[in-house]
Amino acid sequence: MKKLLGLIVLFLLSINVFAQEGAKIEFKTETINYGEVVKGEDSGVREFVFTNTGDAPLVIKKVNSSCGCTVAEKPDAPIMPGKSDKIVVKYNMNPGPISKTVTVETNAVNKPNGVIPLRIKGTVIVKKDK
Repeated sequence: MKKLLGLIVLFLLSINVFAQEGAKIEFKTETINYGEVVKGEDSGVREFVFTNTGDAPLVIKKVNSSCGCTVAEKPDAPIMPGKSDKIVVKYNMNPGPISKTVTVETNAVNKPNGVIPLRIKGTVIVKKDK
């Protein structure tokens, strides 16, 4: 009986060890709307702020943009549980509509394959001289 009780306790303790969730990522927003911006008056830089809501370090493995007109910078160090950081995106402000995607690859367990598509949208206009 003591052996059975000991095995049950050991089993319950091992379940608790395996119940750790892992890294989780939550963005303040996954879409940034530039609205209507004027070329030469706006830098094109925006920030996607996120928090690691999991119980393990969050690693941003890679960020890729849908074209060369958008550059994204990721944090180099892992983000500890409960901490926040940002992905900085810079659009080159070509006149016309903005509709771009930045794909973020992570170790987050709450996103399919750890991949998050971030989107920027808006319109860049050229100010006419009077």
